[in-house]
Amino acid sequence: MLERLNDAMEHIEAHLGERIEAAELARIAMTSEYHFRRMFSALAGLPLSEYIRRRRMTVAGAEVLGAPDRTLLDVAVRYGYDTGEGFARAFRAVHGIGPGEARRSGAVLRSQQRLTFRLVVEGSTAMRYKLVEKDAFRVVGRKARVPLIHEGPNPAIAEFIRGIGREELDRIAALSDQEPAGIVGVSDQLDPSRAEGTELDYYHGVVSGAEPPEGLDALDVPAGTWAVFENEGEFPQALQYLWRDVFTQWFPSNPYASRPGPEILRVRLSEEGKRAEAELWIPVERTAGG
Repeated sequence: MLERLNDAMEHIEAHLGERIEAAELARIAMTSEYHFRRMFSALAGLPLSEYIRRRRMTVAGAEVLGAPDRTLLDVAVRYGYDTGEGFARAFRAVHGIGPGEARRSGAVLRSQQRLTFRLVVEGSTAMRYKLVEKDAFRVVGRKARVPLIHEGPNPAIAEFIRGIGREELDRIAALSDQEPAGIVGVSDQLDPSRAEGTELDYYHGVVSGAEPPEGLDALDVPAGTWAVFENEGEFPQALQYLWRDVFTQWFPSNPYASRPGPEILRVRLSEEGKRAEAELWIPVERTAGG
């Protein structure tokens, strides 16, 4: 898998002056575009689109400063921009300064180094997981549109949950009739980039086969395979690290890829609220040849 990811990185370098399609990169990596985007963001720590933009502007920046015989429009066109204005916006977003000013002042620019994925032998801590074949079901509860937060508590989710009354929570909990049992947090419709601050649909509810009562939101989930991971530790860091470890350790070591669908998290907090036991359900599919 790492060799194929590096082949995709080589493709990016060879086509920085052209439109780079995520679908083509996924084809080179021999996986789905959905899984490729998620795997890349987990391994690289930034969205695929942002990495491509930074690499493009890194190389373009070298030409802005080091090739004074080329006009800024020539450099813009060379890196896929039809207008100088569009190029200047992208340049400023990465370097914090426009290309004209950078050339005049000999400014210090930012450089995004090329990514190369290498195997680091860790794995000293075994991940606890199981595979579950699950029939179609519903998530029933209350839904809100919230921003994605990678580190620390998510204030929008916390405020949303506080706004659900005890009586309504009890009504929702009574609808739980299958695994994962009890109240769960469900994330759906995440932005493919997985960038900090992008929005997602968050459901606070239960997994159920029942018809949703009036006044509650519902999400229909088709049948499929789920990888179920367990861990425990400090709250909320352990939960966020669990998601990271799934994509940086488990997927590269197993013949599965993520598939579109909601992610389901069941959490049991300690009495003081500082530690948690977590169960994370990720929709997966077996990869070709796996």
